[in-house]
Amino acid sequence: MSDNPFRALPSVAKVLASPALAPAHESHPAAAVTAQVRAALDRLRNRLKAGEPPSADVDTIAREALSALDAQSRPLLRSVINATGIVLHTNLGRSPLHEDAARAAYEAARGYLNLELDLATGKRSSRQSPIRAGLKAVTGAESATAVNNCAAATVIALRAIAAGKEVVVSRGQLVEIGGSFRIPDVMAVSGAALREVGTTNITRLSDYERAITPNTAALMKVHCSNYRVRGYTKAVELKDLVALGRKHNLLVIDDAGSGQIADLTPFGLPGEPLIPASVSAGADLVLFSGDKLLGGPQCGLIVGKADLIQRIEKDPLMRAFRLDKMTLAALEATLLLHRDAKKAVRDIPTLRMLITPLAELKRRTESFAEWVREIPGVTLGVWEDEAFVGGGSLPDVSVPTVVLGLTAAGLSESELAARLRTGTPAVMARVQDGRVLLDLRCVLERQEAELLGALTTACAEHPPS
Repeated sequence: MSDNPFRALPSVAKVLASPALAPAHESHPAAAVTAQVRAALDRLRNRLKAGEPPSADVDTIAREALSALDAQSRPLLRSVINATGIVLHTNLGRSPLHEDAARAAYEAARGYLNLELDLATGKRSSRQSPIRAGLKAVTGAESATAVNNCAAATVIALRAIAAGKEVVVSRGQLVEIGGSFRIPDVMAVSGAALREVGTTNITRLSDYERAITPNTAALMKVHCSNYRVRGYTKAVELKDLVALGRKHNLLVIDDAGSGQIADLTPFGLPGEPLIPASVSAGADLVLFSGDKLLGGPQCGLIVGKADLIQRIEKDPLMRAFRLDKMTLAALEATLLLHRDAKKAVRDIPTLRMLITPLAELKRRTESFAEWVREIPGVTLGVWEDEAFVGGGSLPDVSVPTVVLGLTAAGLSESELAARLRTGTPAVMARVQDGRVLLDLRCVLERQEAELLGALTTACAEHPPS
């Protein structure tokens, strides 16, 4: 008998006939099953070349191929429990939707809906009509429209009203938003010419006025969503910019960023630009996000003068930037919630998470900690800490919070965090000072049992793979 271990390797056909692969033949294409069997045999050959002991058991190879097939067919996008305490976590999809909005998106996805059909007349309508009605009701604007994000809103608004002309912007507001998108670059794409004025920390109304030429189309105010300039600073109020625009017959655009409709100052959060206030101040167009302090799906919203909205919607880019039916349905449901300010703050998850009282969060965390203490090998404590709003909204504002800090016997904090992150369900936590910190502020109450199960599995000596 030959001493060559490679001769002991089973054939592809023999592995394919293994009973261990029977589930794969039921749920995967034949070509995919064969490819994974070949890949498993190739890995075994490489191990043999490296001098590892031979292991040519047919069922073992079949199970390895089956495991690879199952991993390959699992979605890469998975639900995550956000235990970081960061409410608008960009990497985790920012705002979780209210159940009404999520259900509306689900119903839109699983069937047909009157997306561009007026059911009363049977004639074609605009997909913007429900969104227009909702935004007019909660902002007081003459008209409104929606595109797929706030950068798109900026591009199409400037393109429609200022292509080939100048737009005056304070130098201190030429921000870079997420993903290395810079306001000057966004403006260049629109075809509008940037005319920057003032300095990084000081811009006066006179700076804007001196920059006005016959080629000026608009004055623009940009919310510094992801940074702050402190100390010796001065910026022009929107109402003053509007007055200057009226004096010179120029349009005024307010890129308000976070999109706050509900006033959160009574709950201890600093004032962000309120969209209704921008409209009342006389801005011709106000641009803002849907998935930040509005608490809705990702989108860019434009409210303002009806004739300008009409020009924007006639732009050829509108078709490229328009929203799909699921996003529109979720957005309309979110706007309906905002018609009652008290209900919006109480029920929209993002807003509710932001205003959760510290005492309530502490009670909830201590109650959850009692369950965690039952996990073998876990040492934990509960204390007050701070978190941040995140997502380009209130970037430097800390929110008082309560965390559960824990260690697990035999595991470093990074190992424990990795087990939580790669488990089922996936859990994102914070790692700090040798501990894994869990903040329940952003953990939905229905997720607590899942979180406890994930912790139990992650802290086990040999967690299931």
